[in-house]
Amino acid sequence: MVQRTIGKAVEVVGIGLHKGESIRLRIEPLDADSGIIFYRSDLGRSISLSPDAVIDTRMATVIGAPDGYISTIEHFLSALYAYGIDNLRIVLEGNEMPIMDGSAVSFCLLLDEAGIRRLDRPKKFLKIRRPVEVREGAKFVRLEPSSEMAFHFEIDFDHPAIGRQSLDFVFSQSRYLEEIARARTFGFARDIQYLQSQNLALGASLKNAIGLDEYKVLNPEGLRYPDEFVRHKILDAMGDMMVTGYNILGRYRSFAGSHGLNHKLTKVLLSDPANYEIVAWEQARNPQYERCFA
Repeated sequence: MVQRTIGKAVEVVGIGLHKGESIRLRIEPLDADSGIIFYRSDLGRSISLSPDAVIDTRMATVIGAPDGYISTIEHFLSALYAYGIDNLRIVLEGNEMPIMDGSAVSFCLLLDEAGIRRLDRPKKFLKIRRPVEVREGAKFVRLEPSSEMAFHFEIDFDHPAIGRQSLDFVFSQSRYLEEIARARTFGFARDIQYLQSQNLALGASLKNAIGLDEYKVLNPEGLRYPDEFVRHKILDAMGDMMVTGYNILGRYRSFAGSHGLNHKLTKVLLSDPANYEIVAWEQARNPQYERCFA
């Protein structure tokens, strides 16, 4: 198991969720041990991916600085997590990632087009050594040691189309593509109206999100999965864990988690070296882990 980048540079154009502007995205291969680097081509500024780079989590995960940031990176990072990408340059002509269809599947297709190139250095993982948890009232996010790379999420919305949903997802790339990648972000019509009055969510539509009124799903095509809402929460969580720059060897658990709680979790995790270790694949060899990227 060695580090991965992409085989060739590829690009796509899409709409930004919040500004509603056309955004050109280009991804480029990088050498081993380069990490994940975002680049604002309109500003000539690079932003290396890390929890310290996160500046906002209210509406999405945002990295950079107030005068040069990139928003809504979590869906793209979720796809990188699934494909085991360690080194990549992401070039953008704007301040947010394109929203595409509101899921990660378009980014998976982009990675398929680029191809995967294996590099000559061992792949490194972030292995959880002891439980770490962040709570806000009943809400929590948690990482704990496990022989599986797994995500468990539970949500409870007072809405007839959502209600209480939970999912235990043991990660593999093939299962991600089948069970998680197509799950879309979702929002309530009442919230969208307010956000657009504040010049936010200007690109939101039923083409890139699940919309809900007080009673039902508004999208004429309906849901892609009966429990698409909790599946998207796992998609988001995987992207937020990828902010560390590593695949996680351990189990993630959450009830009603958020980008904000996920960010706090990564900060707490990395604040104490006793919580984790960075291991090469040979050190972490485990039959369950080995199946993840088969």
